[in-house]
Parts: sequence; structure tokens; C-alpha cells
Amino acid sequence: MKNLVNILLAVGALGLASCSTMKAQNAASAPGGTSIENLSAQKFSATMRADYLLFLPRGYDAQDAKRWPLILFLHGAGERGTNVWQAAVHGPTKYIEKHPEFPFILVSPICSAGAKWSDDLLLGILDSVTTKYAVDTNRIYLTGLSMGGFGTWSLATTYPERFAAVAPICGGDAFIGAGLSRADSRKEAALKKLPVWAFHGGKDPVVPHEESERMIQLLKKFGNEEAKLTIYPDAGHNSWTVTYDNPELYQWFLSHELPPAR
Repeated sequence: MKNLVNILLAVGALGLASCSTMKAQNAASAPGGTSIENLSAQKFSATMRADYLLFLPRGYDAQDAKRWPLILFLHGAGERGTNVWQAAVHGPTKYIEKHPEFPFILVSPICSAGAKWSDDLLLGILDSVTTKYAVDTNRIYLTGLSMGGFGTWSLATTYPERFAAVAPICGGDAFIGAGLSRADSRKEAALKKLPVWAFHGGKDPVVPHEESERMIQLLKKFGNEEAKLTIYPDAGHNSWTVTYDNPELYQWFLSHELPPAR
């Protein structure tokens, strides 16, 4: 972890919309924050706050024309709290320690104690980071473990058009499955094209591997030919260490990008 202190930035006090139906409009606010107002008949504003760790790759220059791929990483329930450095206990940051040439911007938010990942909070973080930093918006990737795996499934299936590829680890959610079965035509089209590589331990006592299997099968019913699942037969709940240590995951991310906007 000490090796990462010089390359990870702790970013705090980010103001975010709390409702996905809001029409966003940036306004003046406290430094580092964004004020987002709902422009509906009943006007109201709401703010959620979150800290996150930010890794900028070697060679990053905000003034350069180059744009960089980004990974949004969601930690598990055990790392929740107020210490943002807990977001680096597991996940891609461990890989960066051994591979400092990591070619991605990495965003690792911290979830509050007792809370679960919020799609609106995460989308707000993503919008803020892509505005402030040199992000290639056609190469934004999403991954998370355990509770973060559930959060990954939720955000990816709610906003499939935002991600070039996603990798949920030991996650799932029956409620998400029910929502997918009622997806509108536009969302269904995006789900068909979304590359998904899920991972799970075959002996997971916390989240059964059937959760990942069910989600992958559901995507395939939508006609998604890019959805696949890797099950580690002898692994328990910790199926993330071997996954994030594997360079093939990051190569797989980079092999996918969204088509240019028309």
C-alpha cells in the first residue's frame, strides 16, 4: 500500500444527484463539488457525498490531447466506512503495485458504513471524473467484488450504454433480473451489445455461484453473445484476488470500446 501513496489521490466531498430521473445542470458550488438540480415541476435539490481514490497512469497529462481508458471499481461490504484508503485493500490497486505501467485511470469510491452502492451516486462520480480528467468516454469499464459485484450488475444493467465492458465478481441480484425482464427496447438493445465477463467461486458460501449463472443466462436470453462466466471450482467467496491478478482481464477490457458517437 505504501508504494501506492504517491500515485493515488484521495478526492473528497463530491456533490452528486440522488435521483436518476433528474435532469442535470451544473451550477456553482463548494470547491470539488457539483450542484445538480431537478428541473421538474416540483423543483428540489439533493446532494450525496462520497470520497474516492483516483489513480492517474504514467504519462497522463491533462493538457495533452490523449484520452485514457477508465476503470470504475466497487469494493465489497467489508471495506465500507469513512476511510477512503479502504477502497484500495482489494481490487486493481493490488495489481498496480506489481504493474506500475497500468494504462488506465482508476476510480475507487468508498461506500458509507451500513450503506449499499447507489446507481445515482456512482453515475455522479463517473460524470464528474469524466468532466475533470482526460477520459476516453468510449473506453469506460466497470468492475466490483461481492457487494461491489452486486453494484456492478445494478449500474451496468441500468445504464448499459455507458460502459464498454463490465466484470462483476461474486455478485448477482434477483431484483435486477426482474427489472431486466421489463427493459424497454432501447435498453434491451444496449444490453445485447454489452460485453460482460463475470467471475465466481464454485464453493462460495456467501453468494452462491448460481447468482452469476442466472445473470449471464438472462443476458443471453436478450441475445447477448458477449456475456461469459468463469467459475473457479475450488474457490470460496474470495474469487477476486485471482481475477484482479490476471492480466487477461485488463487486456479483455481494452479489447472493447463503444462505437464513436454520431
